[in-house]
Amino acid sequence: MMFQESKNGITFAVKLVPRGKRDEIVGVENDAIKIRVNAPPVEGRANEALLKFLAQRLNVACANVEIVRGETSRNKVVRVRGIPLARLQEILNKKS
Repeated sequence: MMFQESKNGITFAVKLVPRGKRDEIVGVENDAIKIRVNAPPVEGRANEALLKFLAQRLNVACANVEIVRGETSRNKVVRVRGIPLARLQEILNKKS
């Protein structure tokens, strides 16, 4: 899995699967963290659910998690601020 650290935060790829039974980290697929969310991909609800899930999981404010690329795609690039890279990797490499 590829993480890129910069002064603006840590970016990484996410494959989002909407309409899951629950919000969870499924694993890694093609260097992206595969995450299922319960929300449908309508009116940005799946994106909102993804950001909220990551913020809760990483214990950072929602304002510190953003979608950098892929707003309308299942393949996204997400940026997180306010957490060390080692801690981020440790949390995201665990399945739900």
